[in-house]
Amino acid sequence: MTEKQRLSIRHQTTYRWAQPVSYALQQLRVVPKNRHGQVVVDWSTTIDGGQVELAFDDAHANRVQLVSIAEGQTEVTITAEGIVEVENHGGVIGAQTGYMPHWMFLRPTDRTRRGPTTMAFAREVREVPDALDQLHGLSAVIHDAMPYATGTTEVTMNAEDAATAGTGVCQDHAHVFVTCARLLDFPARYVSGYLRMDDRDDQDATHAWAEAHVDGLGWVGFDISNRISPDHRYVRVATGLDYDDAAPIKGIRQGDGGETLDVTVVVSAAQQ
Repeated sequence: MTEKQRLSIRHQTTYRWAQPVSYALQQLRVVPKNRHGQVVVDWSTTIDGGQVELAFDDAHANRVQLVSIAEGQTEVTITAEGIVEVENHGGVIGAQTGYMPHWMFLRPTDRTRRGPTTMAFAREVREVPDALDQLHGLSAVIHDAMPYATGTTEVTMNAEDAATAGTGVCQDHAHVFVTCARLLDFPARYVSGYLRMDDRDDQDATHAWAEAHVDGLGWVGFDISNRISPDHRYVRVATGLDYDDAAPIKGIRQGDGGETLDVTVVVSAAQQ
């Protein structure tokens, strides 16, 4: 029998500015996907200090919400919350959705450009004959070569820089895996979402992992940081060629002064 559970999620992000903003626009990707093994039971996005101007599905079938921030604001809070039912399919997502052809997931981006270190990782598993064994082996190579460590990389670093640094967080691991999988001729993509870690409700942040397309199976997930394939503790929110396509929140603003950011993520078991 397939394992499944309902997860209650609350993801709150608060921006504070030292001076009132004259203009700000945020692009949100915080609505989970309705896909094989994942059903959104209930979901809402509320904006305190702004409003949703437009919502659409992008080329990766991510739900995108464009949010305008009211002029003169010094604070805005974005709350995404709801209930998602997730099944354990051993990381297998299945066929492609969205408008992107498979070959697009083979091309490098600024964040996934190859270099000596990522090429060396790929060479370690190039001769493994079975596709799944090869990809799981790649995940292990990256996991062992890049121990998880916060504060050692920057959000702007690309895969080669992170691999050369020798440590990283889930974003770095996902970018390195995507880069190496493409070197091995697997279409690969970045995934952002939520993970209920260690049966605790309060999570450190949103999570990131990777997916590769395997003939006969479709898309298959790999969480390099935890060295497993995603199961019924994972909620997929957005996918893309790299972080830039799947970032939960990104935007622009006009105004002087500094900015602070507070993020809380709570993922708990919900009643069936």
